[in-house]
Amino acid sequence: MLTVPDIDDIFLPMPDYLLANLQDCQEMVSQFVQTLPTLFAGTHETNSALGAALEAAFKLMSAHGGRLTVFQTMLPNVGPGALKSREDPNERAAKDVENLAPANDFYKKLALECCGQQIAVDLFLLSGRYADLATLSCVSKYSGGEVKYYPAFHAVNNRPESERFERDLRRYLTRKIGFEAVMRVRCTKGLNLHTFHGNFFVRSTDLLALPNVNPDAGYAMQISIEEGLTETDRVCFQAALLYTSSRGERRIRVHTLCLPVTTNVSDIYAGADTEAIVGLVAKMAVDRTMASSLHDAREAMYLVCSDFLTAFGATLTSSQKMGALYSPPSLRLLPLYMHVLTRNMAFRVGASTKLDERVFAMCQCKSMPLAYLMLMVHPNMYALHTLNVGSTRSEENSSDGEDEAAPGMPPLLPLSAEVVDRRGAYLLDTGERMYLWVGTNISENFCSQVLGVPSFASVTDQSNELPELENPYSLRVRRIVSYLLEQRSFHAPLVIVREDSRHRSVFLQYLHSDRVDSSDSYYEFVQKLYKQVCKA
Repeated sequence: MLTVPDIDDIFLPMPDYLLANLQDCQEMVSQFVQTLPTLFAGTHETNSALGAALEAAFKLMSAHGGRLTVFQTMLPNVGPGALKSREDPNERAAKDVENLAPANDFYKKLALECCGQQIAVDLFLLSGRYADLATLSCVSKYSGGEVKYYPAFHAVNNRPESERFERDLRRYLTRKIGFEAVMRVRCTKGLNLHTFHGNFFVRSTDLLALPNVNPDAGYAMQISIEEGLTETDRVCFQAALLYTSSRGERRIRVHTLCLPVTTNVSDIYAGADTEAIVGLVAKMAVDRTMASSLHDAREAMYLVCSDFLTAFGATLTSSQKMGALYSPPSLRLLPLYMHVLTRNMAFRVGASTKLDERVFAMCQCKSMPLAYLMLMVHPNMYALHTLNVGSTRSEENSSDGEDEAAPGMPPLLPLSAEVVDRRGAYLLDTGERMYLWVGTNISENFCSQVLGVPSFASVTDQSNELPELENPYSLRVRRIVSYLLEQRSFHAPLVIVREDSRHRSVFLQYLHSDRVDSSDSYYEFVQKLYKQVCKA
């Protein structure tokens, strides 16, 4: 082992021999990984010199480029890039949230240097204590990397979290990856791309530098109309990604989209994509929070709803208005999504939220693919106690590969306590986790056939496994859970929550249609919208 005691002026003692070829040294690397847990088992050192370690890694990799993986468990407090705690636990529920911006620009500057040498930095933060993610995340944001966060991680005492980390790390090491990538987006004359969202460095007006690119990253851009499109009946968009594959092949991937131009407002409303709007608004809200305040970002989400409802109402005649809110069919769910977005961990107020957890939620809004972001914004809830096991297709037919939804998914339920029966069991999919809520009056049949216990009294709270029982009910429930997991690239641990558990608030906080803490219910949100639209 080579030790460099000087952390203020980093140098490499043997820069030409520290990088090893994995194929040639696979056995040595395997032995190192196996002995790593014992190397520092007896240390009493509690400081962290993350900045110095990153500088050493940059010097080591700058001649080749690649991917740098960081596992951090505490606030870096010595050497370059040292930080101090900026979180006040008494202000976690405050309406004006402070210290969301980076404490310094050390990690941003280092990220830009890494990007120039085709190095992406991926950060895995495994800590329940404050680590100033608002500052540390810059090293990944501007180098084309990603941020993963595992609060209260413990390999023994928090099995769901450790399992999620293990599955995510396996996916991280085995997924496809592109190196030395650049992406350029072009559009028809008269349109302008003016803002990009995601983890990258903007090299020029339409060129994004991506030292690494992977299938789990999401990107978005804002478009403005600068000239009249009267001379064309369609506009085109083209995204071209140039990258090097893991086999050393230089490749280019091109996506082209053509859309019609219309002067009919009804056509605009009919073609509106609600999920795309929600995804873009979430990203813009993060920028508004950083540039102004959380209050302004929440107000902007509210104005999105009131403005489009007012504009649509202006297209209706007086006889069509019957003293209610009117929305085009394509955008009927937009007020609901805006309401639940204001209650997302990134933007909620009045509820105790750790600063690092809020910042991580903002990072997800900026870089998560749209399908996963929508699940994080508006979780899906299913009733499992009402499953009609005999009505589903036979197991032979359900595994023929023709229908991936063969488990017979139960209908989605509104996120409200009104539909939660004490005699029921409900599966809540929040994207990162799944919660199985078990009511106090759940039937003994469900307990025995699905949970493997005789009654509710024997249900283990906070357990994260469904027993593999040989009966149709258990098989179908497990297949539903497996099907949902197959639809995402990351792992979502299952957590069983009893109705009388002290952890019940974890489940109840996702019932966004109800009033929680100081947040309005969806009904109250709509009433405010109605009053605002009537004033317009």
